[in-house]
Amino acid sequence: MPGSVKLSCRNLWKVYGPDPSRFFARNSMAPEVLATEMRAQGYIPAAIDVGFDVHVGETFVIMGLSGSGKSTVVRCLSRLIEPEHGQVLLDGQDLLAKSDRDLIEIRRHKMGMVFQNFGLLPHLTVIENISFPLRLQGLTPAAQRDRAAHVIDLVGLKGRENSYPRQLSGGQQQRVGIARSLAVEPELWFLDEPFSALDPLIRRQMQDEFLRIQRVLKKSIVFITHDFMEALRIADRMAIMRDGRVVQIGTPEELILNPADDYIAQFTGEVPPIKILRAHQCAVAIANRPVGLPQIAPDERMEGLLPKLAASPAGLDVVGPDGAYLGTVTATSLVETLGRVEGAGPVRVAHG
Repeated sequence: MPGSVKLSCRNLWKVYGPDPSRFFARNSMAPEVLATEMRAQGYIPAAIDVGFDVHVGETFVIMGLSGSGKSTVVRCLSRLIEPEHGQVLLDGQDLLAKSDRDLIEIRRHKMGMVFQNFGLLPHLTVIENISFPLRLQGLTPAAQRDRAAHVIDLVGLKGRENSYPRQLSGGQQQRVGIARSLAVEPELWFLDEPFSALDPLIRRQMQDEFLRIQRVLKKSIVFITHDFMEALRIADRMAIMRDGRVVQIGTPEELILNPADDYIAQFTGEVPPIKILRAHQCAVAIANRPVGLPQIAPDERMEGLLPKLAASPAGLDVVGPDGAYLGTVTATSLVETLGRVEGAGPVRVAHG
């Protein structure tokens, strides 16, 4: 079950042009009609009536092609740029109504931000870069060192504390950026394409590192990416944007198996089904199955079942949280399920 809502984005608009706020004065047009009217007058609606919730401990991914509005939205959430309309509620308090002074304190103590550009200070060492926001918080030098040492260990940079950014690889520099962001112990973490500048091997390693850190810390995260395979690895839920609007929100599986329209289907169409199908979807009931088969959870990904089936050719019993038998996955049932999905195209799955 999802946790309580940490961040809520409601009816958020960002519009570029002279005095765009005038469009929202007692305006009752539907969002798509209003956006069309704006464009007709030479305005650029970069975020159009965007809304979603981020739950406590959830990794919420926003993705889309270049120009879809995803980075605009995350900058509006943190008020690095000012939206024209809507609400951004953090623990029920509207960030758009906060004073500059209040916002500074919220950023210092409740928010962490990591961007594609690492933004390290070249004249400071690793530990000095990480300690920098702690100094702004007013922590004592001893407290700064203790907390910096903790996150350095967390991101796997122990032994590089006194290195300068120029002495680090791209992946190591990004780890410093992540550690600096985590040092403030944020309740809400914004990451805007943090790994896109890295080569594929380092990028995969950083995704692994991110997942490891999240398993430990369970932060509430908004993660921006244009890479669906990256989103598939890290997202609890995700929103896909197009032309400033959110087209669909759901788990990666829901978006792949139940696309809302042809755009979502095309966006997700290259994902191999084996990466998203779950054990319960390829399980079959076997009346006289062998006793003592290994047990697996219903939501285990099909991809991870292959080595387990190799070790247990007779099959794997799918067992629910209450211990109830839900079926057995065999090599045959797995292959048949893949064949049906590949042959049928996008699968419509009923959700109860």
